Amino acid sequence: MVNTGDMGDFPIAIIGAGFSGLGMAIKLKEAGIESFTIFEKADDIGGTWRDNTYPGCACDVPSHLYSFSFDQNPRWSHEFSGQAEILEYLRSVVDRYDLRRFIRFGTEVKGASFDEDVARWNVDLSDGTTYEARVLISGAGPLNKPAYPDIAGRDTFEGEQFHSFHWNHDYDFRGKRVAAIGTGASAIQFVPEIAPDTEQLYVFQRTAPWIFPKPNGAYGERTKRAFERIPGLQRAYRNAIYWAWESRAIGFVKYPKLLNLASRMGRAHIAKQVADPELRAKVTPDFSVGCKRILGSDDWYPTLQRDDVELVTDDIVEIRARSIVTRDGVEREVDAIVYGTGFRVTDFITPMRVVGRGGVDINDAWRDGAEAYYGMSVSGFPNLFVLLGPNTGLGHNSVVFMAEAQIHWVMQHVQRLRREKLAWTDVKPAVQRKFNDDLQSRMAETVWLTGCQSWYLDEGGKNFSLWPGFTFEYWLRTRRVDWGAFEVSRASKERAHTGEQDPLGVPDVVARRV
Repeated sequence: MVNTGDMGDFPIAIIGAGFSGLGMAIKLKEAGIESFTIFEKADDIGGTWRDNTYPGCACDVPSHLYSFSFDQNPRWSHEFSGQAEILEYLRSVVDRYDLRRFIRFGTEVKGASFDEDVARWNVDLSDGTTYEARVLISGAGPLNKPAYPDIAGRDTFEGEQFHSFHWNHDYDFRGKRVAAIGTGASAIQFVPEIAPDTEQLYVFQRTAPWIFPKPNGAYGERTKRAFERIPGLQRAYRNAIYWAWESRAIGFVKYPKLLNLASRMGRAHIAKQVADPELRAKVTPDFSVGCKRILGSDDWYPTLQRDDVELVTDDIVEIRARSIVTRDGVEREVDAIVYGTGFRVTDFITPMRVVGRGGVDINDAWRDGAEAYYGMSVSGFPNLFVLLGPNTGLGHNSVVFMAEAQIHWVMQHVQRLRREKLAWTDVKPAVQRKFNDDLQSRMAETVWLTGCQSWYLDEGGKNFSLWPGFTFEYWLRTRRVDWGAFEVSRASKERAHTGEQDPLGVPDVVARRV
């Protein structure tokens, strides 16, 4: 069954009801465009903040910055919000902007193909129907595909095992021997939470992360009222946070040697927190601050020093029915395994199968790594826009800021397509190639390529995840679309002038390009 878009003659499909998808919907609605549908595979909004419910789950970007600039919340409870509070904020945003009527819950996008004859995306849905869209916008985000370690015997384990992304809230850790594999952003939050309940907790660490104190002060009622009542105060506060965090990019992307001071501060913090020399050596990173994601916690090091917690740094060679064996030959019996091993962040589109012009699958186009123009447009895939796509992640600031810049850029495409009755816009291959060559050249100067192995990098050591510059630079460069970078296909003059359309409601497309 084909649905040609029952909400107007310019149907737009948005994938995902997380921050970027909801932000896109709000800006379309504010522009008077309501011919869009958000396809959400779950039964609620929120994206990563709906799915990640593990104990201690919280954001490591300040609350006032990790929120929409156009919809500020003066009543954040703490400097860094927890999962439940962020999800509640997003739900309130949906209600304020009356977005629920545009969302199809429980509907997963399985794939999409571009029909050049009618300039439409055929979007295949999990209910067996096809939605035809003039514009396809992916707001799926990179944090929804959990990564599992490639360890022999993982499928043979007979106890309880789950990823932090799929937390089993029914499992009782009390009196259990538990293995926590991974010491990344999720693990440093849930390990201190479950440690008091376990009989024995083994924390398996591949590389030690840099961890700094996380000053998570509570906002008092007086401060909240001031944000509500004093014009401009909250925006000024947000701006101050933004520039404080943005200043860190000087070391990240320009002068990595400046981060040597941060490394010394990190070692001093470890020396102060960890008394045992052997443990201190295990938790001290051997790479520069910023090469891997910087983490914030006040209870990680104290947790590792509990009598019932052991930090294991030998590689795991095998998982057996009831135990884990490390390279040194030690076998540790466990009742449960929790994987805090992150996400496949370079899978920006998969497992969806997206086919563009000439029948090219995006997975083939990205065989050597995901690339896009400003992380949004992919050559050969007209009217497809990827929010928070390749090389638009951040190591120092808020991705919500990046998403808003991208939404503004996509809106320019949508408005021109409608205003001039264009069939499609498609970034030129040479433009995309030069953009990404320049981007990777800049990447070589960043701290992320100083020798460590991180989730920022693909298997070949190439960084397809992060933006190698300041966020304000990205904002400036996306304020106006450079139309010279795009191939633009127009409808035939006769039909565009008379308004005559084909049976699907799409103007005829001719080969003329401008």
